[in-house]
Amino acid sequence: MKNRVKELRSLQKMTQEELADVIGVSRQTINAIEKEKFDPSLPTAFKMAELFNLKIEDIFLYGE
Repeated sequence: MKNRVKELRSLQKMTQEELADVIGVSRQTINAIEKEKFDPSLPTAFKMAELFNLKIEDIFLYGE
């Protein structure tokens, strides 16, 4: 699924490691999500939405 994780993370000036630490996943998970090789779990998606102060659908672009 398409997503804006890398863009949003960069705007926050966060590394993949920092984002991973904040939401409780590995850096490899963040890398896989950004490269669209892995879709996040719903709890992970909610944590990202809360962190970036956006709706899940504004981060993860279903059907595009």
